[in-house]
Order: sequence, then structure tokens, then C-alpha cells
Amino acid sequence: MASETPLTGVVLIDCARANAERGLAIATKQCGYGDDTESFQAALKSACSDMGVDIEGLSDLLESTQQPTRPIGIEVAPETKSDL
Repeated sequence: MASETPLTGVVLIDCARANAERGLAIATKQCGYGDDTESFQAALKSACSDMGVDIEGLSDLLESTQQPTRPIGIEVAPETKSDL
């Protein structure tokens, strides 16, 4: 459910983080900024800065498990199911 008024502070960050995976336009709308993505991004950067966190954009709020990563190590498995 989208907020009727623009969110600020920690509540804005929580809302933005919850909607970050869905994209900038949806996160902007859900956080109460309608179609004003510039104001949303400015408010989000300000809220994060107030908490001592520097972000470049909404994608910085994605959890590390949501961001594509390269697997670490190698996979060890049999070549066929019969060679277990």
C-alpha cells in the first residue's frame, strides 16, 4: 500500500529497501513521492546521510543476497547420477 504522504527518515529507508528490487518508479510511488523520482532520491540520500550511510542510489539498498554475485570456489559433483 502506497503512502499518502512522502515518507522521511528511517521509515523512508525501510520502505525504499522493501521496494528496491521492484525498481525506482515503484519505490518512489510506494514511499509517497508519486512520480517525483528526483525528490524521492534526494530524500533517500538525505535520510541515509543522517544515519551516516552514503549511497549512490536505490540499488545500494538491495541486500547482498539480492545483488548478483559470482560464486566463490568450485562445484564438486559426479559427472552422472550413476557415479555417486
